[in-house]
Amino acid sequence: MTPDPLCERLATDVDEAFPELVVANQDLVFGVALRVVRDAHAAEDVAQEAFVRAYRALRRYPNQQVRELRLRPWLARIALNAARNEIRGKRSEVDIEDAAAALRDPDDSPLRLAERNDERRMWTRLLAGLPDRYRLAVALRYIDDLSYPELAETLERPLGSVNRTYIAARRSCELPTTQSNARWATRRRQHHEQR
Repeated sequence: MTPDPLCERLATDVDEAFPELVVANQDLVFGVALRVVRDAHAAEDVAQEAFVRAYRALRRYPNQQVRELRLRPWLARIALNAARNEIRGKRSEVDIEDAAAALRDPDDSPLRLAERNDERRMWTRLLAGLPDRYRLAVALRYIDDLSYPELAETLERPLGSVNRTYIAARRSCELPTTQSNARWATRRRQHHEQR
């Protein structure tokens, strides 16, 4: 495994490198939180709490442990735990469409807005059709583009269990093919690079 340059900078000076970590991963952390709490305002609070927890952990970890971190699954797991803590004892049934609308980028062109609306509707329909036990894993894989090993690490489940989840999820609804998922992920990365 090649060392992550950001992990190296975090190990050297967490205060200087942490803003870069936030910018690079804010959509992932917010997305995990939003899919669990299903409320945009609560998801913002959860995302902030997740980054606070990550910062505190990075300050405590030995430098070598920081250098060896796999940031995306580590942050996704922190966000998942913070979101689960948030909803413990209360369930919000906010419309996913309303929550996703809060994610609009004001610089999007009308064509890009239409594409994003189509994508959002497709994912809302597909995720709504999935049983709860599959929904988060599928969203992390297809929307946030986590690899299967990253997903297994995030969910703290064996890789084989994660693979079986996808077989079952594919059988229960029409998930996009790997090729269309790759095109969607490429467009998403290009959008974030333009920011």
